Amino acid sequence: MFNKLRNRFLIVNLVTISVLMLLAFASIYTITYRNAQNDIRSELSRIATIYPRNAGNGQMPPNQGGMNNAGGMNNNGQPNDNAFTERSLSFSIETDSNWNMTAAHSPFEMDSTLYQSALTEAKTINKDNGQFKLDSSDWAFIKQPTGSGYKLIFLDITAQQDILRNLIYTFAAVGLIMLVALYFTSRFFANRSIQPVKEAFDKQKQFIADASHELKTPLAIINTNADVLLSNREETIESQARWLEYIKLETERMARLTNDLLYLTEMEGSRTQMVYTPFDLSETTERIILTMEAVIFEKELTLDYHIEPNLMINGSQEQIHQVIMILLDNAIKYANAQGTITIALKRQPHEVSLTVTNTGEGIAPEHLTRIFDRFYRTDTSRARKQGGYGLGLAIASSIVDQHSGKLYATSTIGESTTFHLQFNAI
Repeated sequence: MFNKLRNRFLIVNLVTISVLMLLAFASIYTITYRNAQNDIRSELSRIATIYPRNAGNGQMPPNQGGMNNAGGMNNNGQPNDNAFTERSLSFSIETDSNWNMTAAHSPFEMDSTLYQSALTEAKTINKDNGQFKLDSSDWAFIKQPTGSGYKLIFLDITAQQDILRNLIYTFAAVGLIMLVALYFTSRFFANRSIQPVKEAFDKQKQFIADASHELKTPLAIINTNADVLLSNREETIESQARWLEYIKLETERMARLTNDLLYLTEMEGSRTQMVYTPFDLSETTERIILTMEAVIFEKELTLDYHIEPNLMINGSQEQIHQVIMILLDNAIKYANAQGTITIALKRQPHEVSLTVTNTGEGIAPEHLTRIFDRFYRTDTSRARKQGGYGLGLAIASSIVDQHSGKLYATSTIGESTTFHLQFNAI
């Protein structure tokens, strides 16, 4: 499934970039082509003003083997450098109304067969302007009417056409190289992009498996006790009270589990609905300690705490109360026999910090980053004895995230575990 997702992402990315590249290259080529055509037309128009407009003024027809440029020759019969500053080869041909060549003009020495070939190509095109390829050269021409026929101006545009062709080859080569580079780059980022999706999917599968496992045990107990009741139909309710108590306890256990799951879902969906108000975290923490002192005493644990007064934060007092209760209850459950629980609330630069420490076995480093995942427990058998589901720390982490706070744990194996809770101070 994820390979298909990656391939789709890769294909969409490559197609999108390819289309954008094609549009960019086409735009550049179109602009370059239009500029080249404009330059060609301008050059032809300029040359047309230089060449003579008729065959008079001493011009010689091409069949005499000569070449005369009355408009482009000086008095010595040499090309006038001031008149002809062509950037490319050019010549003009004058014809009668039947397209018979009457004169040809060029400042360059040209093969007489070129004139006739060019005239034939222009006659075939039969337009006022056009382009054609002759031998290995590209030519452009314009046709102008004269009193007795036509005047055609021809310009060698091989250089301009070579530029356009080279531009296409360059675009093709660059495009191919870029597509190859983009393929590997897109593949790398596609793998990176679907990784969070894969992790979320794996977590969802694990969550469903864990939730099913947690619900399976109480359901099995309920089913077994119900079978016992049904097998002793003649007994009174009073005599069967033990089995009913088991059913009730497991039902309550399932209710707590489902309520915690619903709470987590609501927490994730109510991020914008939360109403925060300033409250005294010091007073809230002291009140929680007072309510838990009896439990701590019953467990024969030592409690040591230091609470700085009047530490204010902005948030939901009820939810922060729940977070601290979860952390303290977790510390009590996993403290070693006759161990110590230490609570410290103090102000640090720009924040308020609460730490809850308990002596005990500690948590291995590989578990520290995962203990806030749903249903995650470092010791499943011990957690079941303690009555935990592995949801408390997940709930606490979700609440802290909504308050833009930080919740993390540090531990020393065989000595202690400390949970650090930090909020922005006001």
